[in-house]
Parts: sequence; C-alpha cells; structure tokens
Amino acid sequence: MIPLTQSQIRHSFVNASKGDAGRAQLPDLDAIAWERLDLLGWQDARRPKLHYVSLELDDEIATIMLRGTERPPVKKLLCSWCQDIVDGIRAASFVAPLGGDSGRRGNTIGTAICADLRCSRNVRRAPSSFELRSEDPALLAHHREQKIAGLRERSARFVRAVRAG
Repeated sequence: MIPLTQSQIRHSFVNASKGDAGRAQLPDLDAIAWERLDLLGWQDARRPKLHYVSLELDDEIATIMLRGTERPPVKKLLCSWCQDIVDGIRAASFVAPLGGDSGRRGNTIGTAICADLRCSRNVRRAPSSFELRSEDPALLAHHREQKIAGLRERSARFVRAVRAG
C-alpha cells in the first residue's frame, strides 16, 4: 500500500460527512509499515465504536467509516475479507453507512471482518499444516499471493458497495 497522509485520508471518505471525517482520530501514520498492508484499518481512540478502513480503489484512496462494538466478540466468525478465523481478537459484525443520499437516509450495509482490522497481517501469516501440507517455498509463496489477492478483491468490493450507496 502506498503511504497515506492525514489529508489524503480525511478527503477520501466515501460515507462520512466532512465533519465526521475531520473528527476521526487517525493512527500515527509515521509508525506504519506500509509495505505490509493492503488496507489500513483502525479504531477511533476517542469513539471506540467507530472504525475506519482506507484502501486503494480504482487508482484512488477510499476511506469508509464502520460502526462496530467496543468489546471483542464472543463467537468465532469467519472474516469475509481475509477469510481467516484467528484466535484472540476475532471477527466481528460491522455496519457501514452507505454513501450519498442513501446513507443520509440511514441505510447501511454490514459484514463480518476481523475485529482488530488486521486482515493484511492474517493473509501474510504462514499457513498451518492443516491449511497447506507442503514445504515447497514456491507453493507457499503462491498460497500467500492468492490470499493477498483475495483480501484486496473482497475488501474493494465492499467499499465499492458502500460508495455506490
């Protein structure tokens, strides 16, 4: 992912008002390892039910606002973006206001994604022996690339749906 600036993020919201975009608590962008990310996801430190995701979409940056929960979920869910079930912090249900007039009328779209929004990390982890029974470096690299491509495609599809309203 290309490194983003605060200005790029604040101007790229597709489902938030300018006021909401201005109030969003952004992460420390200088501390981010951009080369390991396919999307940037974070929780608002001042408003813990709000989460944000920025990603490259059609050669532009798109940022969406999501509403989630403050507490980690109890049940295990499959993340619809990275398609991983992780131990510890699990997938959670999120809703995103739709963009445009539809969103202003209160319409939303929902999905289950990793509660910590670290899908990029999950698709880059080494596969377990259950997932892939091989030591072949080329096969392992191919498996990782397929997972990364899937994350990019599924997250972009969701952001396009939010943007389309």
